[in-house]
Amino acid sequence: MSKKPTPTLTESEQAELRERSRTPTYRKVRRVEPTDGPGTPSAKAPDPDLGDAMIPKERYTSRGFLQLEWDRMWSKVWLLGGLESDVPEPGDYICTEIGRESILLVRQADGRMRAFYNVCLHRGNRLRPTGISSADSFKCQYHHWEYGIDGRFVRIPDLDTFPQGAPPCRGLKELPCDTWGGFVWFSLNREVGPLAEYLSPIPQHLDPYHFPRMALTRDITVEWNCNWKASVDAFNESYHVQGIHPQLLYYLHDLDIQIDCYERHNRYLIPFGTVSPRVRKPPSIPDPIKTIMKTAGMDPADYDEPLENLRRDVQVHKRRTGASMGRDYSKLNDDQLTDDYHYLIFPNVTLNVHADDLMLFRQRPHPTDPDRMLYDVWTFELVPEGAERPPRPKHQYFRHGDKSIGLVLDQDAQNLPGVQDGMHSAGLDGLWIGSQELRIRHFHKVLMDYLGKDADEAAAKLDSR
Repeated sequence: MSKKPTPTLTESEQAELRERSRTPTYRKVRRVEPTDGPGTPSAKAPDPDLGDAMIPKERYTSRGFLQLEWDRMWSKVWLLGGLESDVPEPGDYICTEIGRESILLVRQADGRMRAFYNVCLHRGNRLRPTGISSADSFKCQYHHWEYGIDGRFVRIPDLDTFPQGAPPCRGLKELPCDTWGGFVWFSLNREVGPLAEYLSPIPQHLDPYHFPRMALTRDITVEWNCNWKASVDAFNESYHVQGIHPQLLYYLHDLDIQIDCYERHNRYLIPFGTVSPRVRKPPSIPDPIKTIMKTAGMDPADYDEPLENLRRDVQVHKRRTGASMGRDYSKLNDDQLTDDYHYLIFPNVTLNVHADDLMLFRQRPHPTDPDRMLYDVWTFELVPEGAERPPRPKHQYFRHGDKSIGLVLDQDAQNLPGVQDGMHSAGLDGLWIGSQELRIRHFHKVLMDYLGKDADEAAAKLDSR
């Protein structure tokens, strides 16, 4: 029996659908003049020609594709491991996990950071649980093999009973490790290039924010029932704001935003302190924008200018009063004083960057299940000059739904399991990506640069075994 062809829209039906879907006309938000000076570049990068092909849904559901990601991408790139502020002294360490691996990031006596596989070379026992702590050495609790903070053997009990002697590697297997932006990075690839080269142009863009001056305010890991890429996608476009976050339409401008794609990484610049053209101009200042004003030290009751001037006036006020409040905005342009400069550091670090705070998400794959992931939320606040840094928050770990992580993130979290379930449906052929989702298409382009053109076919073969 032949398969019945799927009906397609005629040209007139396409035209009618476009008319019903037409975006309202609006005045573009004022932006600073593009600059390539010492601060964050604001100039628009040329849009890459990535075509309009459908993205296969199997990339989100296939165990074979998950395996190829591990073999060809996760084990090749630089990865975010933790905060430098968590390891200030020799012997301080971070134990972090990626996929099936556990890694020790250890501060050395000379101040450097080094990375080691968190596994005893005797019979594979983990040396330390996930988290942050300090140690004079790493002693395996199984048979008491002991390693120094430099990874070298300190003691092997009853070594004379091993006719082959100690393992010839002299200690824990080491991995590349480096720091940038107040963060510790590592790679599972011993042949990986320099971190600065991998991150480019991110340091030039984000160093003006002075991340090391920011203090951690939240440290949360949540298990989500979705593929890690579905989470990356959710934070890589503003198209979903009008669907999932309607309250934000009275807080930000979600249309015609600037999208910039670089070699590996990408960003968009989204104006805050204004309203979306999707909604009518409100009769008074919306409550979310009042919050922006109060945080900047402005009294909404005293403001009698038109609403369209408010974003600019918040920028002017912060520029005028920042230094007196102990906040250094000298390397930031005016738009950075209000707006969200939103970056993806490939493959799995999403940053909502603001003048006074940072929200960072780390999306980690489940070791074996493409329908699950780990979602890390780290939030930071700029500490005014001369002020005492707040105490570090305790790390929290829970499953989605056990606790709230804030209205906006709860809305994303509630939606993503349905997205993942839909990826398995016979009614979906693949991802139908529009120009507002250019960052998603660019992300897949970079991913496939690592996995190779044969990855989709190779994953299908692995699944069929």
